[in-house]
Amino acid sequence: MKITVKLFAYFRDNRFIKQEQDLPPGTTVRDIINSLEIDIEEIGVTMINSRHCQFDQEIQAGDQVAIFPAIGGG
Repeated sequence: MKITVKLFAYFRDNRFIKQEQDLPPGTTVRDIINSLEIDIEEIGVTMINSRHCQFDQEIQAGDQVAIFPAIGGG
């Protein structure tokens, strides 16, 4: 199934901004994060089709997955 993955902020460094991927059914958001070698502790927000989601949520064909890092500041 084809999906789109969008990365934000420093997650884009040496990766991509937006990429279409062809993944098997049953793939979760966690699977995508792991395949990109992003430390799960650095994740601030994940979204599927502009709605917050959990790491273990399965994606569906045509979904857009957005991955944002945690934001710090003072």
